[in-house]
Amino acid sequence: MQGWELKERNLKYKAHRVRVYEDELVKPSGETVYYDFVENRNGSGVLLVDEEGKLIFVKQYRNSINGDDIEIPAGCAETEDFDATNNSKNANTFQYSETPSESAIKRNTIGESGERSREYFENPENPFYKCAIREAEEETGLIPTKLTFVNYIVASIGLFSEKTAIYIGTELKEGVLNRDSDEYIEIIRLTPGEAMDFIKNGKIVDSKTIISIMYYMLCNKHN
Repeated sequence: MQGWELKERNLKYKAHRVRVYEDELVKPSGETVYYDFVENRNGSGVLLVDEEGKLIFVKQYRNSINGDDIEIPAGCAETEDFDATNNSKNANTFQYSETPSESAIKRNTIGESGERSREYFENPENPFYKCAIREAEEETGLIPTKLTFVNYIVASIGLFSEKTAIYIGTELKEGVLNRDSDEYIEIIRLTPGEAMDFIKNGKIVDSKTIISIMYYMLCNKHN
């Protein structure tokens, strides 16, 4: 049986961070249907663990829930995260970018199976790795000197293109706090047990944050 076919992707709306498209698709039955597609930059998130074993989170306002959210430091990849080493044939690019700068920012560096390996994501030259280090320092003033790759996620796979690589960051050293002008952040330190209680009680609802905590608990066998 013939699979799904993407016939056309039409830009409907361009916002500050995302672009909204209407996809024209042909189903295996031959019927034509129309789906929404939202393009956003890829990025990284990192769960920081201090020398006492406490987990470090940032608390900040999120307009999507019109309230404060407790989450791991995270952000989108920037142009400087990419260099010539990422311009390989396996580094697929979003074909709807308008400028070289946007193309670099939006590059989908999760390509062939060899680029999904732990070694790939834990390479200091990897743009996801660079992004995780930068976001940790900018938001908390701490730099993890060791990053352990967890996985990458597509937060809403039926709608969004955005992929987020998740890391555990340890062996922290002091860096330079450099928050964006619109970031009003409070640092929260929790024991692993407290973090699990926050999940159970609905105080932590962010998907990448929950995944990072569960992975850390699994690997360290905390009760």
